[in-house]
Amino acid sequence: MCLFCKIASHEIPAEVLYEDEHVMAFKDIAPQAPVHFLVVPKKHIETIMDAEENDKELLGHLLFYGQKIAKEQGCEEKGARFVINCKTDGGQTVGHLHLHVLGKKQLYWPPG
Repeated sequence: MCLFCKIASHEIPAEVLYEDEHVMAFKDIAPQAPVHFLVVPKKHIETIMDAEENDKELLGHLLFYGQKIAKEQGCEEKGARFVINCKTDGGQTVGHLHLHVLGKKQLYWPPG
């Protein structure tokens, strides 16, 4: 079982911001901005490129709750960055699809 599956099943503690039967959102343990949390599907999907057609609703659920929690964390007025890293070249470090949400800090592009 991967790290995020263990967090989603409460085997490993996390500072949970939201949870339902499909996703869990929790604060990043190494935040890169004043607001930095992850939203993970409880279903194990290795990368975004492994999502299948029957995962479309789950992916929408992931994004919806990412933006909802970002608003609750005070990011509505100035915005936030929503990031899904994918595989080695994309910077993915945990083999479980997850959405990073970063806010309350001016972020630039390219991320450098």
